[in-house]
This record gives sequence, C-alpha cells and structure tokens, in this order.
Amino acid sequence: MKKYLVSGAAIAAALSPVAAYAQTEVHFWHAFTGRLGDLVAEQVEQFNASQSDYVVVQTHKGNYSETLNAGIAAFRAGEQPHVLMVFEVGTATMMAAEGAVRPVYEVMAESGAQFDPDAYIGAVKGYYTSTDGDMLSLPFNSSTPVLWVNRDAFEAAGVDPDIDLSTWEKVGDALDALKAGGEDCPLVTAWQSWIHLENFSAYHDVPFATRDNGFAGLDTELTFNGPAQIAHLTAMQEWAQDGKFIYTGRRNEGGANFRSGDCALFTESSAGYAGISSEAEFDFDVRPLPYWEAIASEPQNTIIGGASLWVMEGHDAAEYRGVGEFLSFLSSTDIQAAWHQNTGYLPITAAAGDATRASGFYDENPGTDVAVIQMTANEPTANSKGLRLGSFDQIRGIIDEELEAIWSGDKSPQEAMDSAVERGNGLLRRFEQANR
Repeated sequence: MKKYLVSGAAIAAALSPVAAYAQTEVHFWHAFTGRLGDLVAEQVEQFNASQSDYVVVQTHKGNYSETLNAGIAAFRAGEQPHVLMVFEVGTATMMAAEGAVRPVYEVMAESGAQFDPDAYIGAVKGYYTSTDGDMLSLPFNSSTPVLWVNRDAFEAAGVDPDIDLSTWEKVGDALDALKAGGEDCPLVTAWQSWIHLENFSAYHDVPFATRDNGFAGLDTELTFNGPAQIAHLTAMQEWAQDGKFIYTGRRNEGGANFRSGDCALFTESSAGYAGISSEAEFDFDVRPLPYWEAIASEPQNTIIGGASLWVMEGHDAAEYRGVGEFLSFLSSTDIQAAWHQNTGYLPITAAAGDATRASGFYDENPGTDVAVIQMTANEPTANSKGLRLGSFDQIRGIIDEELEAIWSGDKSPQEAMDSAVERGNGLLRRFEQANR
C-alpha cells in the first residue's frame, strides 16, 4: 500500500501565519470522521504542502444529511464554503439549486486546472453528469455494496468459510447452518435502503422508479414495490423472525457488530474496508453482493453510494482557481490510488485502478477488486445507471421506517412498500412542482 509522507517542516511552512496571509483560502466542508476523516485531512495537508498559492481549510460538518443541510443554510446566510461534500442521494437537490452551485466542468475550464472528464470511470461519472454529458460535481468517494465474511465465525459454527455465497439462495442455506451451529448473529446489514432496495433493484435490472429512475425527468414515480423487491424483503423478514438477520439501525450501526467479530455476514459498502482492515481481529473475506437466481440468470451491476464534491457560487475568481487546482489534485492518479487502497472506495479514474493493479495491491489483498469488477462487468442499463430523485433523503427516511415495520413483523413487505411508494410519490410531486 503506497503511503504519502509529508515532512512536518513542509506542513508548518504551508500553514504558517505569513504563508496563510499570502495564500488564498479555499474552504471544504465534509462528512467524514474516524479513519476516513484522518485520510481526508492528510489529503488536504498534502495539497497545501505541494504549492504556495492556496490553502485548503477542511471542516467536518456532521453526517451526510447534516453536511448537506449545513451547506444549504450557509448559502442562505451568505457564508457558504467553496466546496461541499454531498452524498449521492442529494444530487437531484443540488442540480435543482439554481444560483447556489457552479458546475465543476465550468470551474475546471475557467481555472485552467488539469481536467479530463473521460478519465473517470463511466459507472461513476454518469451519476454526476447532466443529460448533455457535462460533469456537474466531482466524484470523490464512490463505493458499492459487497458481502463481508467473518471466516472465524463460520469455522466456530462448523460451516466451511469457503462455501459459495454468490446467490441469496445459497446465503439462506448458510444462514440456516450458522444458526444451527450456534451463531447468534448470522447476518447484519448497513444502509438497508441503499443495499436491499436501491442496489437490489439495479443488480436485478428492475426499476426502482419510472423515467429511468429519475434521470429522464422530474415526473418520475416510485416502483420499488414490485414482485422482485417484495420477494427479497419477504425472505429477509423470515430471516429476521428466525434470528438469522439481526437489525441494528438505519445507517452503519451494524459495522461495529461486524468489526468486533459478533456477526458472521455483513452487507456493507466496499468502503467498510477502512474500518474492517484496521479493527477486525479475525480473518475476513470480501465477496460480491449476492443475487437471487430465481429473479435473474446473472447479476447486472450495482450502483454507487458515497458522495461527490459540489462547488458553491458566491466566491471570487482567484478562489475558484484554487478550487480547480484542489479538485485536480484529488483526481490525480497517485492520490486516487492511495485513497482507493486505504479506504475500499472505488478508484474514480481508470488510471488509478490500473496503477493499483500494477502495484500488486489486489494480489496482496484478495477481494479488494470485487467492487470494481461488480461495477464495471456490465454496461449499465436504464435500471442500473443510478437514481436521481428529488427529496431522496426524506424518501429514504420513509423507506427506513417501513422496512423497520417489516423486520418487526408489524407489516407485510407488500403493505410496507406500497405505503412507502405512496408516501414517497407525494414528496416527488412536491419537488416536481417546486422545480418546474
């Protein structure tokens, strides 16, 4: 794994009072804490030490939702940062925020910074581009869900950790065996809506919403209450009732359970690698996300999660030149390769992926290329390109609420998803009316 070392003298010089006075400040708000927060801080320090014209000031503003809300509130108060991290479900909201954001392709052209839109892998770039193919925000941390396997837990339950887990049918058999072998937490998940509805739909090439999942227009309607989704949620409800699937929370609460060794299987972002590799005291594998063989003869492709970097309006030309240089730096091959290797996030450029493979990282860390293969093996379809829905953060909250009713047995999967679709469509209609 390639490490980047910056001397204390270089950092001190870049951040000294005299240098800071002469340098143009660029403010970057993000949502990362822990290991990811440390890695972002290192990237910023490296950029600041690499040149003397600009100094980037990075600030943590809470989780993804809180960071988006903080950026919106700051813009209304005239105190917005230059660069704002926005999770992928906020893309449609940012696109509709006319006058609040400056498209990345314009910023890069005006700044003169090195920028090649074709350098970014298609499955990532397409999420953040306009229908004309112009990049609106810069992909930064893009991940996709995978299946994590606690090999020690399998062995303790008397189950072969090398068994085939490529389909949910086979995972179901494994859960039966794990439970029979005394495992108290056979399966746990993070980000239940993202993995078990949004990515499930793309992976099985069924629509999550009409109008190409919202890419083709604001007049979209939700359709995730279809037979395929209901079949999956019905199986998961049965696993929950039998103690084979343990629900721990809407975000990534299950990560702590898996990293501590308490659970055998974990559906989570590929970016779980940062925490799992540094904290887990057990042998683990990374496997592709399972699919239902009864629904699809083979999987299509998963879609990304994570966030992109949006440039806010209201700053002067010199500051935007600094923004351009910073974004170009973040996309450079060495920085992206190191980010991918340290975090498990996808390499957002083909060159970074090639460099990682050439370095031998994938050979030395088996499974770390699973996410890349899963995302790029097939050309995305209208159902698997991604989601671009207004008020999606609020819609996810509705979905989470209804999924919790399924896990607790208070509602059938059909009842819960019919309710989520009806409630979510109400938010979509209000968003459409407000942004015509």
